[in-house]
Amino acid sequence: MYYIGLDIGTSSTKAVAFDTACNALAEVTKSYPTFSQRPGRQEQDPEQVVRSVVSALKNLVEKMKSPPIAIGLSAAMHSLIAVDGKGRALTPSILWSDIRAAEIAAQLKGTPLGKDIYRHTGTPVHPMSPLPKIAWLRQNEPTVFKNTFKFLGIKEYLIFRLFDEFLTDQSIASATGLFDAERLDWHSPSLDFAGITADRLPTHVSPFFTLKKLKPSFAKQIVLPPDTPWRIGASDGCLANLGAGATQPTEAVLSIGTSGALRITTHRPVYDPQERIFNYLLFPPDSKGVATYVTGGASNNGAVIYAWFCRQFFGILPSAKGMERHRTALQKIPMGCDGLRFQPHLLGERAPLWDANATGSFTGIRPHHTLAHFHRAVLEGILLNMKSIGDVLEEIAGPFEVIFANGGFTKMPFWVELAGEVFGKKIIVSENEGGPALGAAIVAGLRDDVQ
Repeated sequence: MYYIGLDIGTSSTKAVAFDTACNALAEVTKSYPTFSQRPGRQEQDPEQVVRSVVSALKNLVEKMKSPPIAIGLSAAMHSLIAVDGKGRALTPSILWSDIRAAEIAAQLKGTPLGKDIYRHTGTPVHPMSPLPKIAWLRQNEPTVFKNTFKFLGIKEYLIFRLFDEFLTDQSIASATGLFDAERLDWHSPSLDFAGITADRLPTHVSPFFTLKKLKPSFAKQIVLPPDTPWRIGASDGCLANLGAGATQPTEAVLSIGTSGALRITTHRPVYDPQERIFNYLLFPPDSKGVATYVTGGASNNGAVIYAWFCRQFFGILPSAKGMERHRTALQKIPMGCDGLRFQPHLLGERAPLWDANATGSFTGIRPHHTLAHFHRAVLEGILLNMKSIGDVLEEIAGPFEVIFANGGFTKMPFWVELAGEVFGKKIIVSENEGGPALGAAIVAGLRDDVQ
C-alpha cells in the first residue's frame, strides 16, 4: 500500500514511494545533462528526460515489489518544447535558466501590456517564462514556429509520450505568463503578444485530473498495470509547500538547492505593484469557492554559487563535512563579515531583481579580510538575497512566523543556523524530505483533505 510522487526536476527525476502515513519508503533518482550550445542557452533532450522517468519508475516499482495505488506528478516550471502534429519535438527542452529571450522580455517589462500580463497571470515578465520564449521563436525561428502544432513544457511532453494526450495542469499553466489563474483560462493579451491562439497550447485541467490508459509499451517497461491512476499534479514550487506542510500565510518555505526560493501559501492572489514576486496557482477553487495560491520568489543563485566558490577557492566540491571543518573559523567571523559583502548574482537574477543581466561581486574588501571572511560572505550573501525576497513577501502579504527549510543546504548545519540569524525567525528542517515528490503523492490521493 504505497503512493509514488514523481518529481521531474531541472537536473534529475526523483521517484519516491510513500506509505499512507507519508513516510518515504524508497527513492530512485535519475540524472540528465543540460547543454549550453551558445551563451545564454540552457537546453535538454526531452526524450532523455522521458527515458529517465521511465527508468526511475521501473527501478522503484521493482524495489517495492508491487505496483503503487497511484502516481502523482510534479515538474519544474517554465520549460518550453515545440512539437509537431505527431508530438515530435522540433526544439530541445528550453529551460527556465535559458535567457535567449532577454531582449524581448526587457521590451515588454514595465509597459502597460507587461503590467497587465503580470496582474492577470501572476508571472513576472522575464526570459525564464514560456511567453517571451514563444515570441522569440516567432521572431528568430519562423519555420519552427510555423510548423509547431503545440507548445509544451516537459511535463506535458511526458504526458503526451505516455498517454497520447496534450494536457497541462492549471498550476504549471499559471507559471507560463499565458494563463489567467483567477479566470482559469488562457489570457488573450498574452496569446496576442506571443502570436498564437489557445489551440496551440495543451488543454488545461485541474491538478486532480486523473490520467489512465498508460500506453501498453510503457506499462510493460515500468511493470505497471495500464489502469494505474496518475494524477496530473502541479508545479514543483507549489508542491514543495504542500509537501512541507506550509499551508498558512504565516508559514514560509525556504528552499536552497541548485537555485533558491522562498514561498508562502495563500487563499487569494497576491500581487506586487513592483512585480518583484510571483503568484502561482496550486489548487483551483474547491466546493466552498476557496482557491490555493503559492506566492514568493525564486533565485537563480542558490547552492550552485556556493559550489562555484568551493571549486574556485578550495578546489573541491561543497559538502557537509567540508563546511563543518571550517565551522570554527566561520563562527569567529561576525555577521556582516567585518564589512565584506557578496552579491551572489553570478547567473543573472530572478526575484527580487528580475534582471537577466545582473552580475555578482565582492565589495568592501580590506587587508584584514581572510579566506574565512570570503567563505562566510558567500554563505551570508546567498541568504541575504533570499531574505530580500522574504522582505517583499512580508511587505505585500504580511509577516510570516516560521520558516520550513528544505533542499541541499539543510545538510549543512552551520548554514541552517546562519539562516536563522539572517532571517531572525525560527527555522524548521523537515524530517520528511519528500518536498515536491511528497506534495505530488498527496495530490495523488495520499491525503484526502486537500481537495
